[in-house]
Amino acid sequence: MTSTATLPPVDTGAPANRRPYEVDNRGAYAGFALAYLLGHGAAAASHGDTPMLRLPGWLPTALLGAGLVTGIVLATTAALRSQRGAPAPEILSGRLLGAAWIAAFTALALAVTGLTSVLDAPELQSVLWPAGSGVIVGLLYLAEGAVRRNVLHYGLGIWLALTSAAALSFDTPGLHWVLTVAGGGAYALATALEARRLNFLEDAPHD
Repeated sequence: MTSTATLPPVDTGAPANRRPYEVDNRGAYAGFALAYLLGHGAAAASHGDTPMLRLPGWLPTALLGAGLVTGIVLATTAALRSQRGAPAPEILSGRLLGAAWIAAFTALALAVTGLTSVLDAPELQSVLWPAGSGVIVGLLYLAEGAVRRNVLHYGLGIWLALTSAAALSFDTPGLHWVLTVAGGGAYALATALEARRLNFLEDAPHD
């Protein structure tokens, strides 16, 4: 009669409570923080009855766009890097989350275009796009945080969704001030907290 020996689990050198394919969001958070602080900040300071700054109309949009593109590129790079050597379920989850971003912003574009067209109020785009984008990003962060079991990402998503929706209660430049302070400040704080989160996972004791 033969017996089957049970081999002990292999020690991979990674903390037991750390997911092996953790996404480092520091670069993406920093990029989005700059987008909010510079882009929305410039829009807030250059609008209103008594603007603080005299800026070209295209500059706030250009600053916001440059920061958003930088954040998206860094977020995509971090997500792809984390999936190297990952099992099929992890890769599928990442692809589905990536597709969700495309679907969500396509839906937002259709909603903004349709609403402003029906109401014959194209000027609403300058309000609906910034606030709507914040709501969409917040909801996507909720999904990503739940899938990756990342409480910081999840909490940031809640904050972005709620504050971006609340910003619609303000006229310009109030809306941009809310997005600058609440959104940009949250991203800046999340950048610092993300570093602490990753350090904690690295320093967690092994089993």
